[in-house]
Amino acid sequence: MKHFNLFLLLTVVSASLLALTPPTKPKPMKLVKAWETDTTLRIPESVLYDGNNTLYVANIDGKPGDLDGSGFISKVTLDGKIENLRWTSGLNAPKGMGLYKNRLYVTDVYRLVCINTENGQAEKTWDAVGKGGFLNDVTVAKDGTVYVSDNQNDKIYRLKDEKWEVWMKGEQLNKPNGVLAVGKDKLMVGSTKIGALRSVDVATKTITTLADGMAATDGIVAEGKGNYFVSDWNGQIFHVDADGTKVQLLDTREQKINAADIDYVASKKLLIIPTFYKNSLVAYRVE
Repeated sequence: MKHFNLFLLLTVVSASLLALTPPTKPKPMKLVKAWETDTTLRIPESVLYDGNNTLYVANIDGKPGDLDGSGFISKVTLDGKIENLRWTSGLNAPKGMGLYKNRLYVTDVYRLVCINTENGQAEKTWDAVGKGGFLNDVTVAKDGTVYVSDNQNDKIYRLKDEKWEVWMKGEQLNKPNGVLAVGKDKLMVGSTKIGALRSVDVATKTITTLADGMAATDGIVAEGKGNYFVSDWNGQIFHVDADGTKVQLLDTREQKINAADIDYVASKKLLIIPTFYKNSLVAYRVE
């Protein structure tokens, strides 16, 4: 009986100690540089993973608003080798990209261009509505609906069932740049004017701010479980949790290295960052 009482006492004491022990905090997320391309890229503004082994890179190669025909799309492997520098050329300061089946949608200053990925040829274009269009980022929902931001004119376009229209507009968008379709019901938007990551309900167009204080928000990619990576064009990378908690993971502003429209390869835990004026892609392993 004494042994049983001693065992019971030890069990109670152990349980009490465990209750007093603070839970182990998860290790903070960090970025570890994996590779960097050479510098033959020309003002890379965005990068997009094709789900296989290719990264598409949009090169402005000139001024961001010039209709000079010098822009092009490159193909880069997942280990940072430039496979085809000028896979498709003749574009005007290409920026955001979206992929659906074998169609690559690219913004081209005042228009959206659809490129056939099998031959690299442009198949169709859609012009901005009104004067002074400055189309920036592209995202494609799972059903093939394409959303495009117009950063300077506070507009978001939609291409659905071959119908091209201004889907949202107004100062409440606060200079939308990055866009990311989440399923069919939600659109994440980076509002550059207020440095915020915001959620738009597709059905009601209700806007909810998830996090702010991120300067010139540019690219948005999903990390999973409602979490996101967000780039600040000036050279910062943030991780934003589903509850809105944000953590700065990278800051290259002092080195004057930009962080433009990013992408994330979840299977490799690689975050790919176009450095804009530094003419390279840099890949970081997320740990």
